Amino acid sequence: MSVATGSITAEPAPLPFVAPPSEPARLPVVVGGLGATVPATRITNYDLADVVETTHEWIVERTGIVERRVVSADQATSDLGSSAARAALTDAGLSGADVDLLIVTTSTPDHPLPSTAALLARDLGVTGTVFDLNAACAGWVFGLVTGAAMMTAMGGRAALIIGAEVMSKWMDPADRATLPLFGDGAAAAVLLPARSGAGLIAWDLGVDGTAAGLLQVPAGGSRQPMTTEALARGDQYMKMEGREVFRRAVRAVEASCRKTLTSAGVSASDVSLFIPHQANARIVDAILPRLGLTPERTVVNIDRYGNTSAASIPLALCEAAAAGRLSEGDLVLVAGFGAGMTWATALIRWSYAGSGPAQPTVLAPSRA
Repeated sequence: MSVATGSITAEPAPLPFVAPPSEPARLPVVVGGLGATVPATRITNYDLADVVETTHEWIVERTGIVERRVVSADQATSDLGSSAARAALTDAGLSGADVDLLIVTTSTPDHPLPSTAALLARDLGVTGTVFDLNAACAGWVFGLVTGAAMMTAMGGRAALIIGAEVMSKWMDPADRATLPLFGDGAAAAVLLPARSGAGLIAWDLGVDGTAAGLLQVPAGGSRQPMTTEALARGDQYMKMEGREVFRRAVRAVEASCRKTLTSAGVSASDVSLFIPHQANARIVDAILPRLGLTPERTVVNIDRYGNTSAASIPLALCEAAAAGRLSEGDLVLVAGFGAGMTWATALIRWSYAGSGPAQPTVLAPSRA
């Protein structure tokens, strides 16, 4: 989810899952590998100023975004997802045949049918449990908790949790309110069973369905199939009530983070690194003092990628790990919010078993 700006008021949130205090990790997993991919094409604010009525300064002041990455016309979500997944598997020293669970978190699938997870399973050689999960910008944290829970309950060698989005193809080229906000990208994490105290300590997942209409793509589903009339209205593009989304986003993230920390029996001062969804730098700026977190302990890369929806948190996680910002045993707080309106926060006791995460790879444009 990405928004412009707005005022903020307090609002209670539902109670989260409460982890038993006697268990250091309710869902014991380690991160076996990380990988990320972004498209080669950069679109700067100056480029956008040639398309819509805006300026570089206006966009930076309201969002913090300087540039974003965009796929070529013949590239899709699965192309980014496959590249990120291969990088994560290589980091983990595994192949697709070792993966028992594959979750693709996306709101921009290649097709309505089949799932993008099925396409990636074909590309990677995965034959286990595979499915898509759509919780918009909160999707990867939903996928992380779901994947860890399934591994804990069912066992397995490895789970691959991918966040991949091609948001650029949902943007109205004439809408200055949404066009500057979003970009394309993918990132993936391999989860392995843990026998130590590492893993997910506490989490909070939820939705306020009464706000589902604040951010949507009206056409293309069974409610409103894509027709000539829908295309003429521009209903294939994203519609957003930015100010109201902004207000709700700050309230939801603050409340969800507080409840997750309380569930784990820790305070904000115990958090080594905070990785919020990269929707708007002003949202992050508003959240930090409310939670007692500092910019130095926060990952922000929205200036280079814009809002990549479900890919934003794992992309930031991959960059943070590659930059050496994570150490064994650190407490890592990840928090996302998205259309629906969904929210998802998880507190992770960090443990990494990969060979060494790299900075995002670049997916070159396809050649005709």
